[in-house]
Amino acid sequence: MGDKKDAESGTEQHNAIDAYLIKDPEAFARNLARVIEEAGHAASAWVGPRESGEKTDTLAEPMADVVKTLSKVSEYWLSDPQRAVEAQTRLFSSYLDIWANSVKRMGDRDLAEAVAPEATDKRFSDEDWKENAFFSFLKQTYLVTARWAADLVENAETLDPHTRHKAGFYVKQFANALSPSNFMISNPEIFKETIASNGANLVTGMKMLAEDIEAGHGELKLRQSDYSKFQLGKNIAITAGNVIARNELVEIIQYEPSTPDVLKRPLLICPPWINKFYILDLNPDKSFVRWAVDQGHTVFVMSWVNPDEQHAQLDWDDYIDKGIAYALDTVEKATGEKRVNAIGYCVGGTLLAAALARFARDGDKRIASATLFTTQVDFEHAGDLKVFVDEDQLAVLERQMERDGYLEGSRMSTAFNLLRSGDLIWPYVVNNYMKGKEPMPFDLLYWNADSTRMPAANHLFYLRNCYLGNNLAQGEMDLGGAPVSLADVKIPIYNLATKEDHIAPALSVFEGSKLFGGKVTYVMGGSGHIAGVINPPHRNKYQFWSGPKVKGDFADWVEKAEVTEGSWWPHWHTWIVSQDDETVAARSKPGGGKLKPIGSAPGDYVRVRA
Repeated sequence: MGDKKDAESGTEQHNAIDAYLIKDPEAFARNLARVIEEAGHAASAWVGPRESGEKTDTLAEPMADVVKTLSKVSEYWLSDPQRAVEAQTRLFSSYLDIWANSVKRMGDRDLAEAVAPEATDKRFSDEDWKENAFFSFLKQTYLVTARWAADLVENAETLDPHTRHKAGFYVKQFANALSPSNFMISNPEIFKETIASNGANLVTGMKMLAEDIEAGHGELKLRQSDYSKFQLGKNIAITAGNVIARNELVEIIQYEPSTPDVLKRPLLICPPWINKFYILDLNPDKSFVRWAVDQGHTVFVMSWVNPDEQHAQLDWDDYIDKGIAYALDTVEKATGEKRVNAIGYCVGGTLLAAALARFARDGDKRIASATLFTTQVDFEHAGDLKVFVDEDQLAVLERQMERDGYLEGSRMSTAFNLLRSGDLIWPYVVNNYMKGKEPMPFDLLYWNADSTRMPAANHLFYLRNCYLGNNLAQGEMDLGGAPVSLADVKIPIYNLATKEDHIAPALSVFEGSKLFGGKVTYVMGGSGHIAGVINPPHRNKYQFWSGPKVKGDFADWVEKAEVTEGSWWPHWHTWIVSQDDETVAARSKPGGGKLKPIGSAPGDYVRVRA
């Protein structure tokens, strides 16, 4: 029995080693030559725009901030020799534990590893990350090093909160980038695939890399989805409607009714301009717009222009006057209604909140209730985007935006992707450029890649008044020539946060709820910034928390809140109807006969790509 078991073990070991041995050296050499050729095309795609002056590298300035920030962490640990030795000892002791464990596992394959990844970590799913002694050791040393580096930031006692936040963010980016799963030679799955295909996967991957750099005009435009499978107005953003008004900044879309009667009070949606509005109308299965129409709402959506240099000087007053106020005028002309329910999403919600404060100050009462989706008005506890905002970084950004008049859409897209680089960057680098596989078609990631530019005056006003100065929360934001106060806003507000939001944390939204002068219904949905909002009832996903008044400590609110399984959408609709349940015959004529339709939804502005 022992000999048979040894023989089986030997066969398994032979098969395991065989998967890493080149079978056809000539084919492998040919493909390696093709990889080098495609790498030349990628290099040319990167160099060309720089030689022509189309692209100017700006990497030095953000890297200077990284070095400056991490040097403060190093300064703390190196300023005390004993502290530095203790930190190094902890790391080397972990390495020795892994080594000792690895030696023991050679004689006992059932013995657990010394260090294991998180259960949700998908990078190390291939069995050889655990069964192969080399890759197991590599994985474990990486994990302990990454955790050790994060602990250095967390335990550096002299750091101020913003520096600690930035340092932790930068260390996480380095840790994600340097994972052994990101390199062919250190990833067993890619290594075996490369051997099995004689390197054909690397040829395809390098070709895709060259294509993506060329598509980004000298910068890597990482493909996260098969974009060819989607077309606006055909299989994405297809809810029936018409553009009934347009100015230099926004198009107003009115959607066709699907019920014989509708709520008398129309619904106006102010989406973010950092992304495009059709996140709320991806497809019929998960379209909030279509669902709201089916509940009897007359839905109007603002579709922001994708700005360029001619919009450089448009600030928040312009976005309120030519955006929200213009939309309110349009709704009144189309329906005859002077009072509306309004929704704002993300920064669109922040703009809506600021507009409500200005309208309250100036006596404009056209918005009867407001719903805010994952919206911050108090930025003291803002999410990870705050790492990009301080005086030094804003000074750099101002110089760039003064030159161009706007911030290129790829910059904002990269910033958002970096917030979840372990999900939105590195898996696609591995899949696309090492495995040589096209990403799957995914409507959400198609939308995510459809970025927009940021006009200079608007974006800098937002960053300085919200993220840097927190002026809106403190009643110090100037709009229309005078400060505005959220305490003046007395209308009912439905304030939706999501539990796992990394952009507008639930705590931040909760604290912001306390600033309004009227009754605020705070609700926390499950999941994150997008999935927690776009959560149709028929999918029976996630849950939401609701009930207690907005006061006291956030943790106490969560403990006392009632948990309801499924989507928050019906809860919101019930809240809307409780404000005013009067109905009228469906408004079947777009523009109400007073405004002539300009074109069909989703309109023209949304089709302009950055």
